[in-house]
Amino acid sequence: MTIDRVEDKTMKLNQIADNAGARQKRTRLGRGIGSGKGKTGGRGGKGQTARTGVRIKGFEGGQMPLHRRLPKRGFRNTSFQLSLNEINLGKVQAAIDAGTLDAKSPVNAEALVKAGLMRRAKDGVKLLGQGELKAKVAFEVFGASKSAVAAVEKAGGSVKILAPAVEETDEEPKGKNARKAKEAAKA
Repeated sequence: MTIDRVEDKTMKLNQIADNAGARQKRTRLGRGIGSGKGKTGGRGGKGQTARTGVRIKGFEGGQMPLHRRLPKRGFRNTSFQLSLNEINLGKVQAAIDAGTLDAKSPVNAEALVKAGLMRRAKDGVKLLGQGELKAKVAFEVFGASKSAVAAVEKAGGSVKILAPAVEETDEEPKGKNARKAKEAAKA
């Protein structure tokens, strides 16, 4: 009497295998002529590029490199730029609610540092309009966004801008700007 066994067709962990050729051993450089990558190990002959830690950035084999073919343009104002602290109205209101900031006295950089809203005063404070301000506060800040000024004045407060005002000069424009100004005046 024969008993027919039903074959179990579920996959087992020992049957799992990657595709043939999917996992290759890495090429070991400098391990004999027969390997195909012996002696110089794919680095060519002697010289600077055969050594370790060398990459000649921007070098294009003697051709004028791209960074020298392109013209110089613009300038960076990093030595003169001001580093300002930005602070939102919502944080100021939270400090007033917590009692760390007095709404009756003028709010300036020193008061904000004392309240723990900033670490240091830097070159000044710029007031930004995110969040809601309910208290009547007098601000003395280096700069403020239009939305921040509107929100402070809506709450009954005031904003004093300490930044020097940019004066408009009546000088004639020079160079190509003079030509553009004349064209704009004609139109």
